[in-house]
Amino acid sequence: MELVYDVIVVGAGPGGSACAALCYEKGLRVLLLEKGKYPKDKICGDAISGKSAAVLNDLNLVDEVAVNPNARVYGVLFSSPKKDEIVIPFPQKDLNAPEPKPGYVQRRMVFDNIVFQHAKSIVNTIEEFSVNDLIQENNFVVGVKGKHKDGREQEFRGKVVVGADGAASVVARKLGVEQKDPDHIIMAIRAYYRGITGMTPNIELHFIESIIPGYFWIFPLEDGTANVGIGMVKSDMQKTKMNLTEAMFKAIEEDPLFKNRFKNAEIEGPVRGWTLPSGSRRTKNHGNGWLLIGDAASLIDPFSGEGIGNAMTSGKYASEVISEALRANDFSEKFFYKYEKMIQENLDPELKNSYSLQKWGKHKWLLNFLIGKASKNKQVQELLSGMLVNEEAKKKLYSPLFYLKLLFS
Repeated sequence: MELVYDVIVVGAGPGGSACAALCYEKGLRVLLLEKGKYPKDKICGDAISGKSAAVLNDLNLVDEVAVNPNARVYGVLFSSPKKDEIVIPFPQKDLNAPEPKPGYVQRRMVFDNIVFQHAKSIVNTIEEFSVNDLIQENNFVVGVKGKHKDGREQEFRGKVVVGADGAASVVARKLGVEQKDPDHIIMAIRAYYRGITGMTPNIELHFIESIIPGYFWIFPLEDGTANVGIGMVKSDMQKTKMNLTEAMFKAIEEDPLFKNRFKNAEIEGPVRGWTLPSGSRRTKNHGNGWLLIGDAASLIDPFSGEGIGNAMTSGKYASEVISEALRANDFSEKFFYKYEKMIQENLDPELKNSYSLQKWGKHKWLLNFLIGKASKNKQVQELLSGMLVNEEAKKKLYSPLFYLKLLFS
């Protein structure tokens, strides 16, 4: 007899692997399908967010991340077009702790493999299997079709299919819900460098004249290496006709902030680019027999471009709703609206605020004003520190009273 899984997860990145593992822990029969072969690289800024850490804790993987190659970071360095710089430390919940709690920057080759290997150890997993179509019956998705590496075709049936297959999601495309709007797609490139001077235990976000309305980043990694890149909204890139790779090299070679720091630095490997479907305009993420999570559901943070945290968090939410659906024997779009509600209540406020910050970051005068004030005023520094993690604090950025207060601070 043909095996019908409770859930088929298409894509074994951090979101898909977390979803698969959490579904298994709830007693579900799970199939995890991955078109690649682990360990494998994923183009990214490599920063691991606090939301990622929360799901890692659910999976008991925090210690494993900590002992594998990484860089520990304690804050964010911002620079303005005027070259003012300010370091904003990550807020600490436990002020009595002996030392600040770090964040991590870890290559996706390492991080993704940690989460994937955990899922693979407990759920039925097939690597090098490319899903190319969905099986639909009576207006419900009931399985997937695809090919193994050797060209052998196979079908798998499941009560629920989870599309966790990234920005170029086959599942989203077959359902006609992929993100297409260039105003809500971020284009980014990154390269690895060794030997950049002036590195600190902070991630760096630089709003430099030549790249606005995008931004330039330097994220420290292990053993004196760093992740370096730039990101920009696709429609802005089209308007400015900017070549991101050329812009990055020009900034490294000519900008006063970087030319001495990169003087003896060496690039390791090629410059690689990727597409980030932003949560500034979310696409449909559920229907009869299916859910989308992570990049496939357009959940990238519009300001930072970070997607791991929302991918893993949405994977956790999906596992909870799928478990409820199994108990209710209801896999309808109406039932799966519970998943959409969880996204609306828990992720949308931050996505909306980050979209406002993205638009705010396109105005040079505002960047100069805010970062300039913060570089000279401890109260403003503390305010911005809170805004890194506190959604209520972030809302102050959009209040005229906030800027009136800054004028006289």
